[in-house]
Amino acid sequence: MKVVIIEDEKPAARRLSRMLNELHIEPIAMLHSVEEAVNWFHTNEHPDLLFLDIQLSDGLSFEIFEEVEVKSAIIFTTAYDEYALKAFKLNSVDYLLKPIDTDELENAVNQFKNSHVLTPKIGLNIEQIKDLISPYQKNYKKRFTVKIGQHLKMISVDAIECFYSENKGTNIHTIENRSYLIDETLEQLEEKLQPETFFRVNRKFFINMNAIKDIISYSNSRLKLILKTYNESEIIVSRERVKDFKNWIE
Repeated sequence: MKVVIIEDEKPAARRLSRMLNELHIEPIAMLHSVEEAVNWFHTNEHPDLLFLDIQLSDGLSFEIFEEVEVKSAIIFTTAYDEYALKAFKLNSVDYLLKPIDTDELENAVNQFKNSHVLTPKIGLNIEQIKDLISPYQKNYKKRFTVKIGQHLKMISVDAIECFYSENKGTNIHTIENRSYLIDETLEQLEEKLQPETFFRVNRKFFINMNAIKDIISYSNSRLKLILKTYNESEIIVSRERVKDFKNWIE
């Protein structure tokens, strides 16, 4: 099966790719904008199945259909609420609501494999759907609430240097050089953090770009990060993420 992911948030695209890998599916391309997708479809054979986010960095993904007659089956991956989804479902297209659930993803892929009924209808009322979803924008977490004894403390994301995993828990480390335990996993945070500000450098750390004090070359083509206050353990950019990290900081 040939699969392509169109998703402007690179962490979300990588997460979906890893989930597909667990289903023994290797995406042949990951595209991140309307323009990139249009150019790709003009020069490549269309895949069997397309995972398509709705809101891309340079517009709505429906604009792709205005430039290219997409011949692939489509599964939308979206954070929009159920009212917008109902409009899409009338057109017999499948949708996965973010954050994507592993079982729902597997069910959608199996449905495609078994029946191939996910072929998009060219007659989609694109303008009507645009109007329906235009009030919705991607909303990222602006603050986290942590419990301190009997009290709740609100922490703005601007005050967070990093998120890190330790002893099967996830912690926030702030610019005040304090750490707090939170309920979310790092995987869940991938869908909730602004990708222009936060980057997952390895299995244990999400880093705030504004908290980076120094970047040092490290062994095996990796990078070591020094943050402004966090110094409890080394923060190493894993080798497979170094290229994306360099693109992110630029």
